[in-house]
Amino acid sequence: MARSFVRNHRSYENTYFESPANTILAYQHQSLKVRSLCEGTITSYQNFFRKLLSLKMGDQLECALDLMRRLPPQNTEENLSQLISLVPSIHEDLVNAVDQPLKVATCPVSKKEYLQSTFNRDGDSFRSPWSNEYDPPITDGVVPSSKTRKLEIAANDAFDTYREMYYEGGHSAAYFWDDPGQDGFSGAVLFKKVGDSVRKMKGAWDSIHVFKANERGRKAHYKLTSTVMLYTITSKSELGNLNLSGSMTRQFEADYPFDEPNAHIANIGQMVEDIELKMRNLLQEVYFGKTKDIVNDLRSINSLAEFQKQANMHGELVGELLDNRSDIAQKKTQLTSKLKLRINNDNDEVKL
Repeated sequence: MARSFVRNHRSYENTYFESPANTILAYQHQSLKVRSLCEGTITSYQNFFRKLLSLKMGDQLECALDLMRRLPPQNTEENLSQLISLVPSIHEDLVNAVDQPLKVATCPVSKKEYLQSTFNRDGDSFRSPWSNEYDPPITDGVVPSSKTRKLEIAANDAFDTYREMYYEGGHSAAYFWDDPGQDGFSGAVLFKKVGDSVRKMKGAWDSIHVFKANERGRKAHYKLTSTVMLYTITSKSELGNLNLSGSMTRQFEADYPFDEPNAHIANIGQMVEDIELKMRNLLQEVYFGKTKDIVNDLRSINSLAEFQKQANMHGELVGELLDNRSDIAQKKTQLTSKLKLRINNDNDEVKL
């Protein structure tokens, strides 16, 4: 089977992170099916695809990426397959530029679960971070050097502890590869957490952190591109069906002290922790918070009679509080008048 070297275009500006694997992705060629989110949008999608076919290759890729950013991340593989079937010429560039949800597999050697992604794929095989072996086995699979492999092992142990502390479950993996002709290496740190489908809810969190480390004397320069893909689906009789999904990408660049190879693990871990915390807070406070406010303003599970009843109760409480305040003020005025009168009488008696 032919192989094509994949360059990861999820980079920092014009710097490319080169994938360690010679990768070919086989997609099922199916007829294009577009599901409109609401009535009347199917025509606009058809016009979009007609325009897509008439553009040049660079413009086609840009339009395809623009479309993928607006589609649910849990359907990325299906949508990617359909776009490739529509425009086969952008196959490699499109696959390299689109983050796909991570998949969980079991290492046949160590019997431990690991994550499958573009960063540990060679042909149709995936390399396990625990055993450094490909499944299915291949003889010419790309593996990191012994120095980089030691760092990869230490990184997997460190991020496995991080995963347990922050995610309380899920899966993690770290894949490193060498940068030929450069003082440094590149890699990817992956996390995946799937909901337990309790209370008729399900969802998944996929975070992909791609970095490039360059050693510069006693300091190391790091470039990090982080992508979070999240979806949550609920189905309740009182609320109906809700599908909230999306993805976010952020980039970060920094210099950290470097005195020994293991310092890379601490530096990369600090960057990943900081950017994940910022992205998690941004999702919680801005995106979910804004969505909650809009939904609460547009839709309510309470009837108008209940709202009117609550408004009447609120009005009665406010009225009683105002009456109490007026009574208190009146009593205070009476006490003040009596006190002044008594003081005046006392002064008159002293004068006499």
